[in-house]
Amino acid sequence: MEDKEKRGKPAIRLNTKSQHAAYFMPMLESLAAHEGLNEVLKNRTCKACDLLDAGVPLFPNTFRKQHPVVHILKRFSGMPPEGLAEMEDVFSLAGRIVSMRSFGKAAFFHLMDVSGRIQCYSAKEQLGEADYAVVKKLEVGDIVGVRGILFRTKTGELTISCGSVTLLTRSMRPLPEKYHGLKDMETRYRQRYVDLIVTPRSREIFLKRSQIVREFRRFMEDNGFMEVETPMMQPLPGGATARPFATHHNALDLRLYMRIAPELYLKRLLVGGFEKVFELNRNFRNEGIDTRHNPEFTMCEFYWAYATFEDLMDYTEKLLAHLAKTVCGTTVIPYQGNEIDLTQGRWKRLSFHNSLTEIGGHSEDFYNNYNKLAAYIRERGEKATENDCLQKLQAKLFDLDVEHKLIQPHFIYHYPTEISPLSRRNDFRPNLTDRFELFIAGRELANAFSELNDPVDQRLRFEDQAREKAAGDDEAHSMDEDYLRALEYGMPPAAGQGIGIDRLVMLLTDSASIREVILFPLLRPEF
Repeated sequence: MEDKEKRGKPAIRLNTKSQHAAYFMPMLESLAAHEGLNEVLKNRTCKACDLLDAGVPLFPNTFRKQHPVVHILKRFSGMPPEGLAEMEDVFSLAGRIVSMRSFGKAAFFHLMDVSGRIQCYSAKEQLGEADYAVVKKLEVGDIVGVRGILFRTKTGELTISCGSVTLLTRSMRPLPEKYHGLKDMETRYRQRYVDLIVTPRSREIFLKRSQIVREFRRFMEDNGFMEVETPMMQPLPGGATARPFATHHNALDLRLYMRIAPELYLKRLLVGGFEKVFELNRNFRNEGIDTRHNPEFTMCEFYWAYATFEDLMDYTEKLLAHLAKTVCGTTVIPYQGNEIDLTQGRWKRLSFHNSLTEIGGHSEDFYNNYNKLAAYIRERGEKATENDCLQKLQAKLFDLDVEHKLIQPHFIYHYPTEISPLSRRNDFRPNLTDRFELFIAGRELANAFSELNDPVDQRLRFEDQAREKAAGDDEAHSMDEDYLRALEYGMPPAAGQGIGIDRLVMLLTDSASIREVILFPLLRPEF
């Protein structure tokens, strides 16, 4: 039976008699089984065999890069050919070949590193026959190290004249065709490593994301906030109303939950005496996936003792205006066909109920009539069950008729107490909370409130949430006795806020989907 299976298995034939061909067979068999094996892949393998036969290692680690491409471009891009000819500097660069043109005894190729790309020129006369034979076997996608001097071609392009070319990593697969790249969006997200090579905008987005996070952290620290770390696995999911991911700790035989928010731990630190804390953190919510939601996402939460939600409005304007100015060079930025004005002092502030009228177009009598509101929401294709209180229905009305219209920055404040289980009641209108959400470009970017520090009120609200959970609301908040105990020791009056970093990056990079700004968004397994 085994011999029959072997005989029935199609043989992979390569146009080479190299003794190294057997080394590549496991890779080629896997390719044939999962993706298909074409002549391009076979030819690349044959050339790799030729290199090994010539004693050229495919994956050495002997070359040392000394100069980034951007250093050369910035320093010498304006120097005339005569000045370059007088220089004796030898530059040592490493990167990926992204284009190649061969002319028999000479070849031009573009080398790209993380900072930029530059043209390289290699000639048989300079390299010698053996080394130039290696160059002739190089392919687009290979990673090489080059050493050489600068000159300018007849077309005026700054170029490295290579005194040596060293293969550092053989690319066994071809890159996508130059003018088409990766067009399929799922392929771009799944093969982000290829997307970053061939799509300049993708590289720009993630370089800018790094800058945004760095500037965000610097701004927080410059304003007296201390960065902390809190548990990502928690015995109770808390700090937000969302469905959690569950896991299990074997040694303790304990069910744990991936955190949906760090809020309750950060507020424990206020109890402990820290007055200004923040955490740039990963959160996990077992919910849907769309252009604004990914089950794993990044957020910054921060808490400020002796401050109110109104202080956070001013602070948020200052923070985002600073980020836009630093990262984008201006506080008026383009986003999906709109000009978003993040200039401090120009942001609008509107109460939750007034927004239903002024922007949603609904009268107070309408949105306070439970039956009419429930019927309208059902007509719009949304769920409205008998377990939904009036305030929950009002929140759904806001989602339907207000949120997408909030293009310029809007602080929507004074949310109903029933949908804000951790927020402080307003001193004059206890049915409302001192809470705001920030909306820009038709989506929520931040959520903030003056913190509830009355342990009795908090317990009563947790009990309300527990009843909702028992009635079937998977997103209702859990009863957290340890957090209540912390409040009983006394938490100072404070304000806290969470800002979605992924959505902030979307805004500052003019990206339509959250998947464009997450390096490896969640996808179904391919194999």
